[in-house]
Amino acid sequence: MTVYVIGLIDVQDPEGYPTYSRQVSATLEPYSGQFLVRGGEPQALEGTVPERVVVLAFPSAEQARGWYDSEGYARIRPLRQQMATGHLILAHGIDEPSQSAQVDQTTA
Repeated sequence: MTVYVIGLIDVQDPEGYPTYSRQVSATLEPYSGQFLVRGGEPQALEGTVPERVVVLAFPSAEQARGWYDSEGYARIRPLRQQMATGHLILAHGIDEPSQSAQVDQTTA
């Protein structure tokens, strides 16, 4: 089951933050992690929205936790923590879309 790491990030040091962000991709590769969303300009539909939204996908929770706890990411994690605040969330995906997401072929 795909697992997601979701980052809701507010950057306090925009000049320094790229020092961290440029190094993240290399730490994902050994754990089969990939970016699905990286930064952009998030827009709130309800509530408040952080400056940056990041969504990473991993094949399993073990690989996601392995990445987060890895030596490679542990080395750069303090950079993010010094230059930005926010939340990192591990969320489990679903095996199949819900019934409401499937098109009813009799009325389509």
